[in-house]
Amino acid sequence: MKALERVMKYEIDDTDTERGCTSLSELEITEKHKIAIARQYAENDGQSYDLLYNKIKAIAKDARNCFSLDSSAEVVLDEVKFTKMMFHDGCFILQFIRCFVNDLKELKIEPCHVALVKRDLFLLENQLPFLVLRELMSSKENEYWKKTFSTFFNGVLVLPSVSLLEIDFDKCAHILGMIHTLLIEKYALSAPRHYRKGGSADLFSFRSAKELKAAGIHFGPSQGHQFTDVQFGSTFHTGLLKLPPIAIDYSTKPMLLNMVAYESCPNGPGDLTVTSYICFMDSLIDDTEDVNELRSKGILLNFLGKDQQVADLFNQMADNLVPNPIAYDEVKNRLERHYKNKIKVWLAEWRHTHLSRPWKLAFMGAIFSLAMSVIQTYKALYGTETTPCPCTVVNHGHTYNYHFTNTTPT
Repeated sequence: MKALERVMKYEIDDTDTERGCTSLSELEITEKHKIAIARQYAENDGQSYDLLYNKIKAIAKDARNCFSLDSSAEVVLDEVKFTKMMFHDGCFILQFIRCFVNDLKELKIEPCHVALVKRDLFLLENQLPFLVLRELMSSKENEYWKKTFSTFFNGVLVLPSVSLLEIDFDKCAHILGMIHTLLIEKYALSAPRHYRKGGSADLFSFRSAKELKAAGIHFGPSQGHQFTDVQFGSTFHTGLLKLPPIAIDYSTKPMLLNMVAYESCPNGPGDLTVTSYICFMDSLIDDTEDVNELRSKGILLNFLGKDQQVADLFNQMADNLVPNPIAYDEVKNRLERHYKNKIKVWLAEWRHTHLSRPWKLAFMGAIFSLAMSVIQTYKALYGTETTPCPCTVVNHGHTYNYHFTNTTPT
């Protein structure tokens, strides 16, 4: 982490220019503005500005130890400047999150700047030690902040509120680490369950969602929202791959790539779960057809606009990434076995050829209706009905009355 760089300093890119942010001076959150927001936070929190500052001053040394100092750093802040930076930035982050959830007008920031601040909150180099935020949040119950963070993260990802209510703030390193914890099932990749059973998962032959669909594999959203909530089930002729829903917007790429960087840090998680998720999604997405298939099933929530942008996003992120070799191993092997099963693939192709298009279904329905009409007409014309036929026979002067059961056309 870049310990002593100023937090919340923005750089212009093409995307920002397209969205109306055209001046670097417009994007900088000035120190004066931060002080005003810190006072606003203290007022909303029901505490004095000086009291909050003294709380951060008391833990400033511990906060500084959370950073790895770079000997080549151009600026080394003294204790007072460092404490002020932690205090102002911490208040700004918490007030931004609270206003994002309740009323953004209080911050008096342009909408495009809000998107940039949200994006930069997830940059690894901008992370504040969570112990700083924890001290600033200490006047309210953890439940309040858990609900606030939960609502905020729901605007970034697709996460159930219950997952955040179970999180332990004392174990959070920073906000990026908190999101990583929410997105990953703990110990999901710590031990392989069916590692390399039935073949190597590294050599799977399917290439994209549309190829899997052609082989009779359908897609659907999993009930869980963690990146480890990936399941595959197969029947005699079809399969269902369940994937966690994810919202895709302008903050998705930097957030995911910064979690990839976090996983590679010496003190990071080290499980490469997010890295493996990106690579797995890249294996399913080649072009717009794949994105359209996953989007139509509620897996990809596209807020970027065009499906091609989503395809490019995953393809670009996966460049030069190396996943955990056991990640999704069981799912990959089951997909491969289904994909190589000739009977299942033939049934899927037949169903796709003869039953997939609406006019073919209508044609077959018309044939069925015509056949039923012919059968009903035949029964009406040549069906049988039992009727009594009275007859009188005279034999040797005696008259006999008989009732024969005669079968006559109806």
